[in-house]
Amino acid sequence: MIKFFMQCFDVLFPINLGPLTYICPESLSEIVQPGLVIQAPLKNKLTRGIVLGKNSSPPSGTLKELQVIPGEPAIVGKSMLKLILWMSDYYIASEGLVLKQTLPGELFSPTQPRKGRKKISLQSRIDFLDIASEDVLDITAAINSAKYTGFLLHAPSLLYEYSMVSRLLQTTGNIIVLLPDIAQANLLHDAFKDMYAERLCLLHGELSRGKRSEYIEGIISGRHDIVIGTRAALFAPLKKVSLIMVLNEHSRLYKIEEGIRYNMRDAAVMRGFMEKAAVLLSSISPSIDSYFNAITNKYRLVKPSSDIKRPAIRIADMRFEKKIKPDLSKTVFDAAQKHIKKNDRVMFVINRRGYSSLLLCNECGYIEKCHACNIHMTLHKNDNLLKCHHCNKIQPVPERCPRCKSHNFELLGSGTQRVQEYIEELFGMATMRFDSDNVKKKSEKEELSRLISGDFSKILIGTKLMTGRIMVTDKYSMAAVLNIDSSLNLPDFRAMEKAYQELSSIIDVVESKGEVLIQTRFSRNPLFKHLRLNDYSSFAKEELSLRKSLGYPPYAKLLNITFRSPIEISERIMKIIRNSDPKIEMLGPTTNRNKKGIEEFSIILKSADRKALNTAARKVLKTFDRSKKIQIRIDVDPA
Repeated sequence: MIKFFMQCFDVLFPINLGPLTYICPESLSEIVQPGLVIQAPLKNKLTRGIVLGKNSSPPSGTLKELQVIPGEPAIVGKSMLKLILWMSDYYIASEGLVLKQTLPGELFSPTQPRKGRKKISLQSRIDFLDIASEDVLDITAAINSAKYTGFLLHAPSLLYEYSMVSRLLQTTGNIIVLLPDIAQANLLHDAFKDMYAERLCLLHGELSRGKRSEYIEGIISGRHDIVIGTRAALFAPLKKVSLIMVLNEHSRLYKIEEGIRYNMRDAAVMRGFMEKAAVLLSSISPSIDSYFNAITNKYRLVKPSSDIKRPAIRIADMRFEKKIKPDLSKTVFDAAQKHIKKNDRVMFVINRRGYSSLLLCNECGYIEKCHACNIHMTLHKNDNLLKCHHCNKIQPVPERCPRCKSHNFELLGSGTQRVQEYIEELFGMATMRFDSDNVKKKSEKEELSRLISGDFSKILIGTKLMTGRIMVTDKYSMAAVLNIDSSLNLPDFRAMEKAYQELSSIIDVVESKGEVLIQTRFSRNPLFKHLRLNDYSSFAKEELSLRKSLGYPPYAKLLNITFRSPIEISERIMKIIRNSDPKIEMLGPTTNRNKKGIEEFSIILKSADRKALNTAARKVLKTFDRSKKIQIRIDVDPA
């Protein structure tokens, strides 16, 4: 029985639950407030949680009492509570799960600071560009107004993005700077640490627990008011935020694919809105979604006038080119030879790791596939293994064809290992390879240290992974993109956008007097014309026109439902969706195997009405909420 004068509060715990109601003892009524970290009995033990707010209509029955943590417990700002509730609603997840995946765990289980691993020092000196006053005038005015304003900076280079950070750090405090990559976050932090000393801190997933706890405590106390980092930085418990900057806003790394699938960029915009802060998204090739928001006045577009010169861009049409090797044209070979003779730095980009993409039997046409995923396996010559790049299953290279017993195999398509082999053969010198197979074997920081120290081969070979690791001051004289066609022909409505961004990132790491050569069989694709003219706006307008005609984002919303269940349950799920709302178009289902080799069904829902999509997804979740035979995963705005 709850006495009429007792106050009740809803409390949120970092577990997969919604808020629970507790009684607040009268002695604590002046202390307990929304955002306060408290402890309360949960499953027969005291657990830390956050007070959401008063509950004027508590549930009937016996309620337990909450307790205040001795000392000075942390208080989470009201805007962060609103952000958690918004993410719960938008991404269709419990509030507790959002809390667990966003706010730092140190709020709920403090860790004593302890000495972390020695940090490998990377190049930290950056010669920042001078940013014209008129390019920051609107942004600084928005910061000073203490009202939400969103900006999209279409930067001429990544160095310009970094320089904009440097310029804006001079104007205000209470700043969050987000980067998609830990290496870039480390670089930018090190570049500013001498200038901002105690005010600056770094948050990302590779920090030791002790160091991270030290930084969190410093943010809560107000000692740190500039936070640079990756995902953890977005939810830094600053008491007040004036500016949030999202660099490389187009990066796919901002889409979180584990647990609650959410977009960090979009969550950053929403945090800025709730904090009444300015939000600056920046990119050398913005996402089509952000560009659409800019030209429809949801954001202000900042396009600085710049005299930054770009390298020459040449297209090698592989339909007519003479080939030195299967994936190397004579045009690219001659250009590379010219630069290497001058002791220039050259890079070859091929988005296929391993040695060869296919092992083909010349007698019967058999191609080895992964037994779990039914996907072609890739040959890794150094390990003499076939590997599935979807589920990571490996198996020995067969000595003879499993079907016809022939020994007559042929390798089709080149991966980074094979390209490295024939480049070293052709040019008679050692090369450096940089791909996810290679990086996993050593610390990524060690790889970066070698890459930027200058103590490595003049020839770099790798996937697009490496372009995000090359520091802004380490330009190459030539880049050759060997297989962009694999990106152009992906079964993805964003294929052209991703290819444009990929090529823009490669162009950005080549010096202005250098050149970029692109091998393709589709030289008439308009993308190359826009790229050579550096005309992103025309490219974006063509993409938007095509997506509008097809009813794809940003003119519609997508929601992906993935589930593992018996076939009859799958049919029930599809029936629920069909009967949910006539405005919803259902694409699929398709079947695939996840990385554990388990078969899954996937359905894409498309509609201009976001609420209709969320309602349909909630109906599915509610129908099978207690079923142990089915697992459902929701992905709002799939990347």
